[in-house]
Amino acid sequence: MIDKLYPDLQVASLMDIPLETLEAHKIRALILDLDNTITEWNSNIVHNQVGEWFQTIKKAGFKACILSNNKEQRCLAVAKRLDIPFIYKARKPRRAAFYRAMEIMKVKPEETAVIGDQIFTDVLGGNRAGLFTILVTPLARKEFFGTKISRAMEKMVLYRLKRNQKRKARRF
Repeated sequence: MIDKLYPDLQVASLMDIPLETLEAHKIRALILDLDNTITEWNSNIVHNQVGEWFQTIKKAGFKACILSNNKEQRCLAVAKRLDIPFIYKARKPRRAAFYRAMEIMKVKPEETAVIGDQIFTDVLGGNRAGLFTILVTPLARKEFFGTKISRAMEKMVLYRLKRNQKRKARRF
């Protein structure tokens, strides 16, 4: 069970994701969390660097879909700006919404990566659905109160992950 909490890849930001490596592994679709992954928590502002990254992935042939536990209006505002589909009130880490995102993008699990800033929603949900998981550092420290509580538990998982990384090679 603890393995379901470990991401396949950990990076500082969206811009640090090695797209060429994903392409080499036949990944062509990205399911992305909204808060503190694409935008800062509770914000509809998409910074230029993030907007440019989305243009880059689209030009490279990647499909993208926002998957968020947030409300429709928040997701819609950002998805419209990025011109990508979205699923709101996803109830992550449940698998159903991950499968729905793949249906929308018309891709299979082995072609899909999940990108998010939380272990207990994004990584756990993506791993449970059999997807490649990428953990990014949160964009900002400001976040939902419930998320702050789970961050304490995430620290323990991240410590164990770093310790295990020294012992064995990564999938990439």
